[in-house]
Amino acid sequence: MTFITVNTTLAPTPVGAYSQGRRVGPFLQVCGQLAAHPTTGQPLDGDVAAQTRRALEQVTAVLFEGGATWDDVLMVRVHLATDDDFEAMDNTYREMVRAPFPPRTTVTAGLAPGARVEIDVLAVVG
Repeated sequence: MTFITVNTTLAPTPVGAYSQGRRVGPFLQVCGQLAAHPTTGQPLDGDVAAQTRRALEQVTAVLFEGGATWDDVLMVRVHLATDDDFEAMDNTYREMVRAPFPPRTTVTAGLAPGARVEIDVLAVVG
């Protein structure tokens, strides 16, 4: 089985031991995307709506680089810093991801300092 590492300059360069995405066969896993400047990697200031928008843009870029679109997404996982951000995140998500929506799990988790949301997806390409 051949693994293909997926990287794009439209998402931040990994700061740890991970890839932006990895594809094996038809499966493409996009790593958790925190809202960050793609060149500097600096976290994006702003509310959860702005951070959700940026994180989804980064996910979209990695999907594209791996040969996929949101139509190919099988599962979405959203991690929020606080449950209080759910409604604002969900409203922004609805603006950017079209129906029918892929299955999604949303949980509250400890995130990097300043991060309000982290999003990862699993897609099936082709």
